[in-house]
Amino acid sequence: MTKSRPRPVLGSIAAGASDEPTVVVSRRAVERLDQGHVWVYRSDLAAPETLAGGEVVRLADERGWFVGKAFYGAQSQIAVRLLTREDEPIDDAFFARRLGQAAKLRETLAPDPERRRAGRLVHGEADLLPGLIVDRYADCLSMQTLIEATDARRELFAGLLHDLVGPRAIVERNDVRVRAHEGLPQRKGLLRGEPPGPIEFLEGEVRLVADLLEGQKTGAFLDQAENRVEAARYASGRALDCFTYGGAFALQLAKNAESVVAVDINEQAAEQGRTAAARNGAKNVEFKVANAFDLLRDESDKGERYDTIVLDPPAFAKAKSSIDPALRGYKEINLRAFHLLNPGGVLVTCSCSFHIDDAQFEKTVLSAATDAKRSVQVVERRGAARDHPTLLGVPETRYLKCLILRVL
Repeated sequence: MTKSRPRPVLGSIAAGASDEPTVVVSRRAVERLDQGHVWVYRSDLAAPETLAGGEVVRLADERGWFVGKAFYGAQSQIAVRLLTREDEPIDDAFFARRLGQAAKLRETLAPDPERRRAGRLVHGEADLLPGLIVDRYADCLSMQTLIEATDARRELFAGLLHDLVGPRAIVERNDVRVRAHEGLPQRKGLLRGEPPGPIEFLEGEVRLVADLLEGQKTGAFLDQAENRVEAARYASGRALDCFTYGGAFALQLAKNAESVVAVDINEQAAEQGRTAAARNGAKNVEFKVANAFDLLRDESDKGERYDTIVLDPPAFAKAKSSIDPALRGYKEINLRAFHLLNPGGVLVTCSCSFHIDDAQFEKTVLSAATDAKRSVQVVERRGAARDHPTLLGVPETRYLKCLILRVL
């Protein structure tokens, strides 16, 4: 039996110690919270029927003792998302402090007085601001409010962020499907300032451009930024970048590789990559429009060889029910990559599937290497960029896996 840490008795919640509504959580939920998690599922709590969703609530155990304060959601199966384990006011000053703490970490990681770079400023649960994502692109911010509580406070957060960072513009990118779990509509638009237009920023030495209102996610895939820069270290000879979307990996490889073939199934993405290559003077990159699965198979059948390969596919497993087919997909592309690599060649292989953990992914890659009859070194095990921190006790905050491998 897990021994729970002692918690101070702060009086009976039921006796009216606070104006905030009280949600009673089960012993199982308390143990989960004591082990570092910040979510409580609907099956593990009792909430007043008057709660509409989006409120800040006090959490009490079955004896009435204080457990913490949290956001409450009326729609999602994740009904409670912990804000604090302390009995403190949850007001504008509280959120201002949390945003300031998040910003301080990012300034420590990458001080950039010229603001020419991009990165994550707030990473939801990992910054103890559940349901809030904020990305900085040069002098503009892109924000997502993904749960009822943060969506109800989006104007508050926009104002606090404006005071904290002083951006030229703040846009919201709430056009994501995950909001449906919270009963929220899809929405995007300008919250502060004037329409930002295309924003140029630096990733290492590579110049990229993000469209905050029309680009993927909040404008670009920032979680892979450090992995892309690191991949350039290992690039050599003939390189292949699959699922290139816009060419960010390919442009990093181009600095050290003799030639790069960048593949995406979408013509618009490939054209964005060609524009980016021209912007950076990368004349050794060729963009092809093709299904990466088909191209890998065809190249393998033709006996083609590469010295560097990057596999950065979209999430194959978007639900638990799709884990098995997703693992088959990962094995297929990695098997083909191992067939294509010269001895001494490097494979940078990634998975952003939330439902597949590090062990499953590595086991799948090993199975592919075994079937290809290749011995493979693990050079680096990586995850999302450091400005996408994880929270100990919350494995859901670690979703991106990146292996840098060398074929012997």
